[in-house]
Amino acid sequence: MESSTNFPNLNMAAKPEVEGFFDPASNTISYVVKDPATDACAIIDSVLDMDYAAGRITYDSADRLIDAIQTQGLSLEWIIETHVHADHLSAAPYIQDRLGGKIGVGAGIIEIQDTFGKIFNEGTEFQRDGSQFDALFEDGDTYTIGKLIAFVIATPGHTPACMVHVIGDATFAGDTLFMPDGGSARADFPGGDAGQLYDSIQTVLSLPDEMRLFICHDYGPGGRAIAWETSIGQQRADNIHVGAGKSREEFIKFRTERDAQLAMPKLIIPSLQVNMRAGEIPCDESGAPMLKVPLNGL
Repeated sequence: MESSTNFPNLNMAAKPEVEGFFDPASNTISYVVKDPATDACAIIDSVLDMDYAAGRITYDSADRLIDAIQTQGLSLEWIIETHVHADHLSAAPYIQDRLGGKIGVGAGIIEIQDTFGKIFNEGTEFQRDGSQFDALFEDGDTYTIGKLIAFVIATPGHTPACMVHVIGDATFAGDTLFMPDGGSARADFPGGDAGQLYDSIQTVLSLPDEMRLFICHDYGPGGRAIAWETSIGQQRADNIHVGAGKSREEFIKFRTERDAQLAMPKLIIPSLQVNMRAGEIPCDESGAPMLKVPLNGL
């Protein structure tokens, strides 16, 4: 067991098997993470397919994850959300209904539910206590996947609920970091903060250099092939936003100016409504699935 005073549950000797699944519609990578000693596994950042213009939900991306797990005879123990995504819908309830497992997210979800519950004018029936999820993680919390011990690092800045998950020698960064040539996440959503994001990234970069790092999105900067695995050492040396010793002040200035030029994600309105409910689609008074479009609210 290799550990440190900062990360007492760090165990670089544990090497989970990681399989990535790329969704080209949202440029999201979902993961099946398997304990090599047992049949236990976890899913990280699942995707529910949506044709927004047609108002149609489909399940091809989720079914790929389900098929992979069933084909290998695995047992799903966790369905992890690294944060409340603004660019795709979570398939967590659909997967849970078919394979079981607990749905987990950062405890900052409560702040997000409060903020966006107001923006979407949700009624009193919408619970703002995170109770839609099976587990709310605080910084440093642990959970198990078979014999693997995983722990979480709170990484607010992109959103208040962002969590990086460390499972053996593999770290799952969510949107906190992209590939080194992609940089970092935006920090201009409600509850976001560029200074917090910089501090969170520095915590992540204090993990061992050889730690595998898996990212949630990739857009193939410069036309390169889509990729989703890097390392802490590569990020510290080469990340274009925070690598090579860039200062907090430099990052805040860059991130603030950059974010002001970015358009909103195409699926932000449906994604927030669904993902703050642990992937459940809201319904109208008749029980029919229905989404709202707040005007000038974001």
